Amino acid sequence: MQVIKDKQIINDNWRYVADDAEFGDDDISVSVARWQQDRQRLLDHNGKLGIRISPADSLANIADDINRLQLVELDFPDFADGRLFSQAWLLRNRYHYQGEIRAIGHYMPDQVFYLSRVGVNAFKPENPEYLAVELSYLNDFTVNYQKSIN
Repeated sequence: MQVIKDKQIINDNWRYVADDAEFGDDDISVSVARWQQDRQRLLDHNGKLGIRISPADSLANIADDINRLQLVELDFPDFADGRLFSQAWLLRNRYHYQGEIRAIGHYMPDQVFYLSRVGVNAFKPENPEYLAVELSYLNDFTVNYQKSIN
């Protein structure tokens, strides 16, 4: 599987681990609930660590550990739910997160430019055929009227 990261198409080495599944030594992401439940075991994990955030999750619950994570996945359940735009902005500006913020789930290709303006630097479309389209949408506009994180 491939993803867009920093305006390039690259191979994806991350694996999401369900709350009831065992994790190996590879690069994994887990839910906020799993992080809270198995925090110490995860911190002892040999691979890279990531967390998957849904719109209802509070960043305050993971704020103390955010810089121990190499990936934050923003899981869009519906393209009309914009709360994760705010979560991305908060990650970059309030929590000073420097790692990868990846949009996954049901976002629209038209939204990638705006997501990048609030701090998302990686995208994993549901349909891999959209990779080239989404990559081109990152360069939709050359003039911006508002400040952004980039």
